[in-house]
Amino acid sequence: MARLTKNMKEVLSKFDVEKQYNLDDAAKIVKDITFTKFDASIDIAVRLGVDPRKANQMVRGTVALPNGVGKDVKVLVLCTPDKEAEAKEAGADHVGLDEFIDKIKEGWTDIDVIITMPSVMGKVGALGRVLGPRGLMPNPKSGTVTMDIGKAVTEIKAGKIDFKVDKFGIIHTTVGRASFEADKLAENAHELMSTILKLKPTASKGTYVKSICLSSTMSPGVKVEPKSIEV
Repeated sequence: MARLTKNMKEVLSKFDVEKQYNLDDAAKIVKDITFTKFDASIDIAVRLGVDPRKANQMVRGTVALPNGVGKDVKVLVLCTPDKEAEAKEAGADHVGLDEFIDKIKEGWTDIDVIITMPSVMGKVGALGRVLGPRGLMPNPKSGTVTMDIGKAVTEIKAGKIDFKVDKFGIIHTTVGRASFEADKLAENAHELMSTILKLKPTASKGTYVKSICLSSTMSPGVKVEPKSIEV
């Protein structure tokens, strides 16, 4: 049997791994049990009572986290020349079209979000094999295929994220960093959960939110009482 490290013993002394906490308390605990020397990501995993294989039970959306995600999001805008100035003024890190499409075809994916416009989706669609597995393919539902390029860039830079239930019925995303105050983490998580609740498919029967877990990059998960957010 593996021996517990000193840090892990201290972590496990601070909370009950089997207990469910309200979201505010869980955020405080996760901060308290994070010992990484770097600014760890704080993530949330939400298991839903949906069958993502059925189109009418797919849960996907966007949410503007009130306190951002705590990191500089690298944005690439693939657009026609008439939209380049708008994208640059909004703060896009990379702006262009054909030259970046060629770079991506060669394997370059050093960006977090790609924003494009409907008229060039024909070219961008050809990058599906590279972008799809990395979750970088622009999509109108996430607001990354739009004519309002400037607004899209500004929102993403300010903390707008998109999320999607995976094949196991779980939504997994980041709600901040370990350096955030606990109330800021909780506020972000509450905003995300509020959005997820509003997106409940009418075809979903039974319990919608089955479990919630909050954790940092290298911490154990802290269970959250689902009923504490279903208000």
